[in-house]
Amino acid sequence: MNFIAMDYETATGKRASACSVAIVVVRDSKVVDSLYSLINPETPFSNMNMSIHHITPDMVKDAPTWPELWPHIEPFFTRDQLVAAHNAPFDVSVVRKSLERYRMNPVTFQYVDTVRTSKALYPDLVNYKLDTVSDKLDVTLDNHHNALADSYACAKILLAEARQFAPERIKQFVKIA
Repeated sequence: MNFIAMDYETATGKRASACSVAIVVVRDSKVVDSLYSLINPETPFSNMNMSIHHITPDMVKDAPTWPELWPHIEPFFTRDQLVAAHNAPFDVSVVRKSLERYRMNPVTFQYVDTVRTSKALYPDLVNYKLDTVSDKLDVTLDNHHNALADSYACAKILLAEARQFAPERIKQFVKIA
């Protein structure tokens, strides 16, 4: 399988407030690269969000803004690229809303939601949170709500599902963003 796994953390409840991003690159069913960056969301942080991901305004004050970072990650978001995320509707909306906020060109890409695949493939789990699915599949999740740790876990979940159920079975869950 060839895909990227992505995860965003946001400064507020608004999707266009990304404060960190991680991308894990998988080629031939092996993790081959990763990228992590803090992002200056150019907006105040909510206490609730900070309590979840522990990213503070001081940590991002010198980080790139979305328009500064986007040229570096945009090549991962093409029509031919499969993008995986755990709770993909959230992460896909972060990309869309951030591009809208800065009046940047929208992108089209294929994506798969590992929450959705997990619900279909493992219907008896108590819930489909990242840590629960990771535990079920013996995937290490060291630092939950760190975008890089979450992206690695998502990539490993999708790889485990593809090994167990075949990559063709995963294709039925692919959507277009």
